[in-house]
Amino acid sequence: MITDYFNIAWKNLRKRKLRSWLTIVGIVISVATIFTLISLSIGLQNAVKEQFETLGGDKFFIQPKGQLGPPQAGGAVQLTINDIDVIDKVTGVKRTAYFTIGNAQIEFEKEKRFFSVYGLPPEFMNLYIETGSFEIDEGRVLKNGDRNKVIIGNHYKTRNIFSTNVKAGDKFIINDKEFEVVGIFKAIGNPDDDRSIIMPRDDFIEMFNSGGRVDAIMVQVDEGADVKAVAEVVEKKLRKFRNVDEKNQDFTILTPEEILAIFGTVLGIITAFLGAIAAISLLVGAIGITNTMYTSVLERTKEIGIMKAVGVKNKDILFIFLIESGLIGLVGGVIGVGLGYSVSKTIELIATQSLGTNLLQAAAPLYLILGCLAFAFLIGSASGTWPAWRASKIKVVDALRYE
Repeated sequence: MITDYFNIAWKNLRKRKLRSWLTIVGIVISVATIFTLISLSIGLQNAVKEQFETLGGDKFFIQPKGQLGPPQAGGAVQLTINDIDVIDKVTGVKRTAYFTIGNAQIEFEKEKRFFSVYGLPPEFMNLYIETGSFEIDEGRVLKNGDRNKVIIGNHYKTRNIFSTNVKAGDKFIINDKEFEVVGIFKAIGNPDDDRSIIMPRDDFIEMFNSGGRVDAIMVQVDEGADVKAVAEVVEKKLRKFRNVDEKNQDFTILTPEEILAIFGTVLGIITAFLGAIAAISLLVGAIGITNTMYTSVLERTKEIGIMKAVGVKNKDILFIFLIESGLIGLVGGVIGVGLGYSVSKTIELIATQSLGTNLLQAAAPLYLILGCLAFAFLIGSASGTWPAWRASKIKVVDALRYE
């Protein structure tokens, strides 16, 4: 019986191709929009999760209060070298690394650009590389005793930041001082990292007169130590040293799990907001289905009367029209999923090639595809409920006399 319902509904849709396709367009747009948003959201979450998994579970980060993104040079709240000394004395801390950041004019072959420059003690280079999952593509890392040397991100070599691509051994003029490029990192996928310039901290202090300022601290704990427990002890020690309490604490300690949680919350809010916008187009599509099915009921009133006259029950009429409207939604859902996947992959490609980031990825898990299809079918069926109910209640005599 159910098969018969679907066959009749499908034949009715094929009879009204133009109207059906015009109605389907609204569902296609809304499903494609929703699929694209969720696909990119899932892909971004997976990419960020993978990035943090490479850190391992033995590190946490310290930054000045109110700073969850890239460190800002010389903010109102500052960490210092003295804070590093306090952290290093905490039981469970294996080693620390830190850097300071400033904005500088970079000149290469008479072309000038402005980028961020990081000052990092060369002895902490290994932990910095491990934390950021960096790999050397060309040249070498900074080492103790290096002066007027820099390591640069991959975009200087591959993304035409300057007219001539940079290679190891080239010279940069940074704030009117010459530096040799001794190493180039492999591409990370994060534009900030891929455009970074790292110099020995002593050179940085001379250039920016930064003194003991520190903009970010990376802490690695001993093997087997509880990261969260060590982080709590470090937090208490720093509060005491900096003479602050929980209410006016001027620094932030973040474990990878906490960073992921914050990121997930922000991403969820953005996705929900964009999803609400997409829902408007879905509402328009649903109204279109209702209008189409209502018109179909009027056009087929006599046909409905004949069906009832030969013994077709009210519930059969109801199911036929519900399935017909559901099929409109389902067909729109199938096309919408295909279109949404194509759009999300295109955005991924643009992000990779033009923006140089691999964080924006398209994901198409089976549950997302099936969920969108089921959702589209249910929206279609729900939109056709009233016209279907009206069709089932038409009286046989009135229907047969209807012209």
